Amino acid sequence: MRILLTNDDGILDPGLAALRSAVADMGDVTVVAPDSPQSAAGRSITLHDPITCERVHVDGKFWGWGISG
Repeated sequence: MRILLTNDDGILDPGLAALRSAVADMGDVTVVAPDSPQSAAGRSITLHDPITCERVHVDGKFWGWGISG
């Protein structure tokens, strides 16, 4: 099973890490989240800056994808 985890609190949020650990044995987990906290930003839009997608590593291991923009 493929599992996609995301949030609005940022890629390194402790809650996202706890959720990732909880479902790690259930399937192929992919984490995609903002590169910084974006709480209460639901109506935000990107007009002029590029949207980027960067690989994020924690303790030398691939963790997920951090998105900006």
